[in-house]
Amino acid sequence: MAKRGGYGFGIVGCGMVADFHAKAITAMKGGHLACVFSRSQKNAQRVAQASGCAAYTDYAKFLAHPGLDIVAIATPSGAHLEPVQKAARAGKHIVCEKPLEITLERIDKMIQVCKQHKVMLAGIFQRRFYEATRVFKKAVQAGRLGKITMADAYIKWYRTQEYYDSGYWRGTWKLDGGGAMMNQSIHTIDLLYYLAGDVKWVCAFADRAIHKRIEAEDNAVAILKFKNGALGVIQGSTSCYSPGGHPAEVHMCGSQGSIFMRDDRFSVWEFKKGRSNDKKIMQKLGAKTGGAGAGAADPAAISFVEHQKNFENVVRALKTGTPPLIDGPEGRKSVEIILAIYRSALSGGKPVPLPLKRTPIRKPFR
Repeated sequence: MAKRGGYGFGIVGCGMVADFHAKAITAMKGGHLACVFSRSQKNAQRVAQASGCAAYTDYAKFLAHPGLDIVAIATPSGAHLEPVQKAARAGKHIVCEKPLEITLERIDKMIQVCKQHKVMLAGIFQRRFYEATRVFKKAVQAGRLGKITMADAYIKWYRTQEYYDSGYWRGTWKLDGGGAMMNQSIHTIDLLYYLAGDVKWVCAFADRAIHKRIEAEDNAVAILKFKNGALGVIQGSTSCYSPGGHPAEVHMCGSQGSIFMRDDRFSVWEFKKGRSNDKKIMQKLGAKTGGAGAGAADPAAISFVEHQKNFENVVRALKTGTPPLIDGPEGRKSVEIILAIYRSALSGGKPVPLPLKRTPIRKPFR
């Protein structure tokens, strides 16, 4: 039975992601799972029975559930806007899975409707809630790296053909919004932006290397120039086989130090000017040798704990009247970077400046 008290959450969508949401909300402080919605009665009942909450197949009735305060959107990526609009008009706060949506125009409509109806729009990027991310961010803000010279993200993951065949929307432009970059790599791209700052332009190449029956890329490389002058690389793939999967990595180097983060731990923590707690940080958060990456080969093989922290951050923001760590404009940033990568890749690698004025026309990769 879900814990009662605090804000009442409702989940829209009853797939694998909704299962993570249900576990996180059930375990969180300051909220409880009140109800779930799915067009499939079987799926709605499955999640509801496991969580001890109400199940709906009628969205209007779901939104009218007594005690529903916050709606968590866990539908396919290109099907976020419409349920968000209806929830906002019903006066419900919203937590939306990544990406917020698959075009800038649809994201802007989400931000606008939530602002109009004075409800919160928050995104989900659970990797921001790693303790290592907090320590990394603090070091960057303190200037420990000096002048930032390079900032990179590496997501060399693997997905089977069966993974793409299991959902009609996977790897499509219309509902997935892209491939390895938009679906899998977006978490680490968000971290790269969060830690290194805004991107000035990108130049990219992408292709469909090994998978069949998908429109989008399963392999991509981008070169970035940041507004702070740093250069960087993003490698995002679902075509890099590994039995357990490679960890996602963020590397940042500067004139005074270097930090390499592998998932939620550090493989490099080096500075010209050491501090007394550096050794303790590596003792606690130093990367272990070997080990599979979180969700790198199996999307179900991740912990819900960071999702829980993400939801708890939303509750704290509502209680204090402050923005959540990932609000609408913040969640929009990673999508804009990825769309710029797609525009460059589909043009044969031409440089693309940011910000983008509109979503680029997309066509199948070969």
